[in-house]
Amino acid sequence: MITKRRVTVMVTGSKELIRDINTNLVLETIINQNSISRAAIAKYLGLTKATISAIVLELINKKLVIEIGSDDTSLGRKPILLSLNKKAGYVICIDIGVDTISALVSDLLGEDCSLKQIKTPKNPSNLANELIQLIESMKLPKGSPYGLVGITLGIHGVIADNRVSFAPYYNLSDLNLAEELGNHFNTPVYLENEANLSVIGEMTFQYNYSNIANISIHSGVGLGIIINHELYAGYNGRAGEFGHTIIEIDGRQCPCGNKGCLEQYVSERTLLQQFAKKKGLEEVDFEYFSKMYEKEDPDAIDIMNQFIKYMSVCVNNVLNAYNPDIVVINSSFTIFFPHITKRIEEALNSKMNSFVKIVPSVLQDTSILLGGICVAIKGFLGINNFNLNHHKLKA
Repeated sequence: MITKRRVTVMVTGSKELIRDINTNLVLETIINQNSISRAAIAKYLGLTKATISAIVLELINKKLVIEIGSDDTSLGRKPILLSLNKKAGYVICIDIGVDTISALVSDLLGEDCSLKQIKTPKNPSNLANELIQLIESMKLPKGSPYGLVGITLGIHGVIADNRVSFAPYYNLSDLNLAEELGNHFNTPVYLENEANLSVIGEMTFQYNYSNIANISIHSGVGLGIIINHELYAGYNGRAGEFGHTIIEIDGRQCPCGNKGCLEQYVSERTLLQQFAKKKGLEEVDFEYFSKMYEKEDPDAIDIMNQFIKYMSVCVNNVLNAYNPDIVVINSSFTIFFPHITKRIEEALNSKMNSFVKIVPSVLQDTSILLGGICVAIKGFLGINNFNLNHHKLKA
């Protein structure tokens, strides 16, 4: 039963505009409540039952909404419940990592997912064709009314005007991936920073907070910021490039052009390179590091202590800059060793930070993919508020 009622806003304009706004509100309500009756929607939105009935009929005719049975009530006629037709179409998100490309196909509720991974090509000039082949090689749903309705590309860099403007560890600036994939599949293609997608995924599927800071640590360090349930991207998409905040004056050289950037001290890429150097190896993966850390190898412990030291500085700066309700740390170091999150928290000495929740990511690397799924779904349905914390993810 819904007890909270939405505060309605008076909107002036054409009947068509008002109807479109009301239709989006009805669709949002159906999705975010999981299942709901027409009468409950009318009460929740403060609209007439006749208006709701007309909008719902249109959504059913468009195959976007379905009737799923009757509500369990002992009083009077049992109302028919409505739900989003999650099989109306499907979406794809591709996380273009520096070393690995991961692609996720899902329905319109982020369920019935299919995942495939390939190595990131060394030469990015042919990346668009590689992505097209990857999508066409996947298990794609058949028989949905709308088919593929959106593709999101997660980029480990800065996005401006739906193109890559800067990526420190691979060069994609000369590519127009959105245009090439959009023309081939005849569907909208959205490019977004991976940390932004990660925080969208966390908010949509895991943490229902108004203000979230998601620190994403992979080849670099990104910060996804949710303020009042909205993604904050900044003037030209560069908000959250926290890895390029300077923590050591005249420190290590960074590909961005500055010296002493945070990600030169705390990114997984940097720390694993340092560990490999300590061990006299050309390179190591995180699995090797984790085994050595579990064996209490002194070099591994030293690397972990460095991670804790600089992450505590990072978290402290995030807390003081944005004052979020919760900080989510998305890193292999905290995912595989959850106690490290507590050690980072204990390293925060400021009394101002004592009431903030700091947690490791539950969604892990899938947060980027699920955030991209969310972006594509919202683009197709034309809605703003999309909360699926009540849904269980299904493989």
